[in-house]
Amino acid sequence: MNVPLWVWAAVIVGLLVVMAVDLWIVDRGEPREFSMRQAGIWVGFYVCLAVLFGVGLVVFSGTRAGGEFFAGYLTEYSLSVDNLFVFYIIMTRFGVPRIYQHKVLLIGIVLALIMRGVFIAVGKVALTRFDWLLYVFGAFLVYTAYTLIRDHGKEDEDFKENLLLRWARRLFPTTPSYVGSRVTVRVDGRRMVTPMLIVMIAIGTTDLLFALDSIPAIFGLTKDAFIVFSANAFALMGLRQLYFLLGGLLQRLVYISYGLAFILGFIGVKLVLEALHESQVPWAPQIPIWVSLMVIGVTMAVTTIASLLKARRDDAATAPAEASQG
Repeated sequence: MNVPLWVWAAVIVGLLVVMAVDLWIVDRGEPREFSMRQAGIWVGFYVCLAVLFGVGLVVFSGTRAGGEFFAGYLTEYSLSVDNLFVFYIIMTRFGVPRIYQHKVLLIGIVLALIMRGVFIAVGKVALTRFDWLLYVFGAFLVYTAYTLIRDHGKEDEDFKENLLLRWARRLFPTTPSYVGSRVTVRVDGRRMVTPMLIVMIAIGTTDLLFALDSIPAIFGLTKDAFIVFSANAFALMGLRQLYFLLGGLLQRLVYISYGLAFILGFIGVKLVLEALHESQVPWAPQIPIWVSLMVIGVTMAVTTIASLLKARRDDAATAPAEASQG
């Protein structure tokens, strides 16, 4: 899809305006907790915005472009749900007060969006010049699917700080506690950073590491850099509201890793088959985008419903035991 420069500029400016309005509305006045109602409204708004964008692609660029966007958006959004588990661990690990958590997520997501833009640009150029990278991306996604199944059920409560975060801790003198929502403060004439900055770095860099899975995954659905960027942007923009909307529900999505593993494995196989097809291997089929969209949607629906049913059965099983102890 040949996208004019002015369309790129319009989409990026539009996203920045929406995020600025989001920041102004949510963060104005005194810091306060993010309510479920507020989170639900914003999640609905961002989902509707993504749907309208996808419909616009269908109208102006055809069903294939629209289908690729929706498949990419669903994949990125599904992966984002899994990322929220790690965000929850980070927030708990650093003891971030709830009234400041939405600000931490916003800044971290903005940083991740900028860094993902760089990843997408590099990935697009690399795939254009080196066709064999399709095999590498495909094999990597299949391996990632295997690790998701292998590590399913293992608690990841021991958050491992990445290299950049450890470097920031050593480089910047840090206050022992939070100072409101400030990231820097002057103590006895010396400029220091607060734990708020460290948490923002943790969120941003951790989400960048998640891009190692998500960027190859979406390139397995479309090679169009505009669709890859827009799908990532819309998935990330509503992520912080989704964090508060799901809340305790995160712990109930016990089968989400299986669903993501199946999706990543499917896309990995699709990439390898596409690479073989481009190499003119006669038996290698091309998987249509509508099949990919159906597989992704059905997989996430089934794993979500199965997770909630299991959580309900577990609650019903533990209720009599708790009643007898009471």
